[in-house]
Amino acid sequence: MPDIRDLAERLWNGELSTAELHPVAWRQPEGQEIADGVLFYKGIASANTIDTGDGLVMLDTGAVNDTRPLYGEVRRWRPEAPLRAAVFSHHHVDHIFGVGPFEQEAAERRWPRPLVYGHELLEWHFARYQRTLGWNTAINRRQFAIDAPQFRWPEQYRLPDVTYTRRLTFRTGELTFELHHTRGETEDATWTWVPERKLLAPGDLFIWAVPNAGNPQKVQRYCSEWAAGLREMAALGAELLLPGHGLPIFGAERIRQALLDTAELLESIEAQVLALMNTGCTLDRVLHEVEVPAHLLEKPYLRPVYDDPQFLIRNVWRLYGGWYDGEPDNLLPAPRAEQAREWVALAGGIDRVLERAAALRAEGNLRLACHLVEFAVIAEPGSRAAHDLRAEIYAARAALQPSSMARNILNHAALASRQGKRDLAGGF
Repeated sequence: MPDIRDLAERLWNGELSTAELHPVAWRQPEGQEIADGVLFYKGIASANTIDTGDGLVMLDTGAVNDTRPLYGEVRRWRPEAPLRAAVFSHHHVDHIFGVGPFEQEAAERRWPRPLVYGHELLEWHFARYQRTLGWNTAINRRQFAIDAPQFRWPEQYRLPDVTYTRRLTFRTGELTFELHHTRGETEDATWTWVPERKLLAPGDLFIWAVPNAGNPQKVQRYCSEWAAGLREMAALGAELLLPGHGLPIFGAERIRQALLDTAELLESIEAQVLALMNTGCTLDRVLHEVEVPAHLLEKPYLRPVYDDPQFLIRNVWRLYGGWYDGEPDNLLPAPRAEQAREWVALAGGIDRVLERAAALRAEGNLRLACHLVEFAVIAEPGSRAAHDLRAEIYAARAALQPSSMARNILNHAALASRQGKRDLAGGF
């Protein structure tokens, strides 16, 4: 089993990359004590267990497939210490499913049931998931390239026992747990500060990548508030940072630098978007005129390996400007299929469109080739030639994407065309 401290050092120094140790895809489901009384576990997300001297507190608790392995690792580390509490940093399903075995154990051993802490909006978002089970099944099949028709989004959730609005402090054993709310990736985000250990757990407010502040299929994110929360954390002098995804960061100066650089990236994108919006321009101009700071994307902890910076630009527009993109023909549009048929007819038929799309692909203009081949498939969904070319173009474009989110969605389109469809998750 690789040493977590060694991996973290090599990642920080650029000897390893987040393409190799992807903050979401890379897993190490063997627990490791990375500091006195701190067990680190990395599933899809990280789950961290703190020995307080009078029982355990977990800061996030893993996904469904982590439930039993995580329990086993905690019990191998601390066989007899009861779980006193768990903090859910937010409602995402890779952070919330590990409490069950400890509750069963507490009932069997007549220990007090562990308390779950979280923000007051957790319950609302769990209810939102239950109202949109089909939607979340479809969009996560695309986002994570899940080619499994039997995949279903979870329906049952462990509700928090104790909720708060802005801040909450609880004490267990020798340690204090200060919970702080900051809107960022989610409305219900909690970051935790343990002052006695100088330990900071930001949840998904820091993930060893461009912040997941865009995500094209999911609900609103909040760049400026996110940045403000990061700056508040940076002022604490933390010496151990346990991110929501990826490896820990050790050392006060490194932690401060990582948090402030991430805040600067978010602030730069939002400021540029707002400056352009305040001229009354269209979304198209914003998407292609905002310049993401290259010196920040070069940092080992800010590579665009998950979310794509252009997705962040769209989310800032959505927050301040709504859904209208500024193009009047899109305000009350004709059905896309009707548009596609008209454009294909004007081009002289589907063969001409496919010929031009193939030429654009050969020239390396995959961005434009995607537009043309998409219209071809929409206009003639039964065309095998159109689907074959679409699969080739999207697969080629996917291969060039550093962002796994963009890469997976594009690959999903390619896979669908190989089966004669535009989309597998939506069934069309």
